[in-house]
This record gives sequence, C-alpha cells and structure tokens, in this order.
Amino acid sequence: MTKKVALVTGAMGGLGTAICMAFAQAGHKVVAAYHPEYDKKDDWLKEMAAAGHQDIVCVAGDISVFEDCQRMVAEAEAQAGQVDILVNNAGITRDKFFAKMEKDQWDAVIATNLTSLFNMTKQVSVKMAERGWGRIINISSVNGVKGQAGQTNYSAAKAGVIGFTKALAQEMATKGVTVNAIAPGYIATKMVMAIREDVLNSIIETVPMKRLGKPEEIGGLCNYLASDLAGYMTGATLNMNGGLYYQ
Repeated sequence: MTKKVALVTGAMGGLGTAICMAFAQAGHKVVAAYHPEYDKKDDWLKEMAAAGHQDIVCVAGDISVFEDCQRMVAEAEAQAGQVDILVNNAGITRDKFFAKMEKDQWDAVIATNLTSLFNMTKQVSVKMAERGWGRIINISSVNGVKGQAGQTNYSAAKAGVIGFTKALAQEMATKGVTVNAIAPGYIATKMVMAIREDVLNSIIETVPMKRLGKPEEIGGLCNYLASDLAGYMTGATLNMNGGLYYQ
C-alpha cells in the first residue's frame, strides 16, 4: 500500500495514540488533531519520537466548532498533503442519570462525539470522492450499541455515529471511499487503568474474555480498515469488546 496521510482526532488520548502508532508503523504520514487546552503535547511528541515516529504533524482545534475543523484540515493539507484517511476518534463523557442530567452536559457530549463527525468529515469527504480513494473510520462504543445507564447522552451520540456511518457509506460506495465504525468495549487505556482496582476487576468480570482490550488492537483494526484489503467493507460496525455484547 502506498503511503497515505491519516488525520486522527483525539490523537493524544489512549486510543488516539495507539491509532497514530499503528498508522505510523504502517508508513503513513500522521496528522494528530488535539484540543488546544491539552497541555501535554510536547510529552506526547517525545513518546512518539522515542517509538521512532518523529515526523508527526500536529493541528490544534475544537472539533465541536465547524470553523476550527476547517482550519485544522487546511493546516493538515498545507503541512502533510491531502487527507486520505480520517479517524473520528475524539470523544468526551459527562455521565449522569437522565433525571439529573443538565442540558449543558447533553449538549457538550452530542457536540463533541457526534456533531464533530459532520464538522470533520465535511472537510475531506468530497475531496476523497474526487480522487477516487478514501477511508473514513468512526469510533463508536459498545455503549452506543447496547446503551448504558447513566450515559444517555454518550450512548445517544455513539449510536448516532453508527447511523452516520451507515448512511454516508451508501452515499460514498461508488466513489472509492469506505466508511466504517468501530465499537470498542473496555480498553486498557491509561484512564481506564487508573480506575480503583476492585472496581476495575468487577468490570473485567463482566467481559467473557476476562480481560481488557489492548489499545493496539484497536489501532491494528484501524490499520486494516484503512488498507486496500478492506476496500470491499463499508457501512460496517466492528464490535471489539471481548464478547461483552454483540448482535
């Protein structure tokens, strides 16, 4: 496969880092999109450089703001070239039972986890179609598939990611552009591993495989979906959750 330009949102989080690593190891040019309030960019770049990936392009912006997304993609194109692979990975949680959920908690999660897909994909999808090749990978969640108490906002947004994926896949199917979703279960990111041990063990007990997923397993799946070998797969939702839930 020839070298491509891959833009990953939420690039400096646990999943985002693994996805960037996977693309870099495959020889792609990686553009890491991150929120401007993230204050550990230099540490992240050192981590990537230590792994042998020193030419990462970074673009900062708020993916819930359309104009920020326009600017980030313009910067990415200026520094790395046309975006061939887009991974809509960034997301937030504002968990609370619905009876006590405030409107700003609802709005923030919908804007960051769902509206951002419109904001980012709008910048690259037409150009991909014009060139006759593109890969759009949207990160959903097991809780977008099955729902989760205390996460009506998050579950609604992640379910919306799947609907967006299916619809756009149909529109792009004849244009050489695939659109797929990944619905991860519990993955051993730094944030998850910081959960109190007894609570974490109780979570693992609910997973049939009796372990957490590895971030690099999600990265590897993204790499496959971005490859030519996955050219006949579009509109799919791939559940990677250790058997926790499937349909």
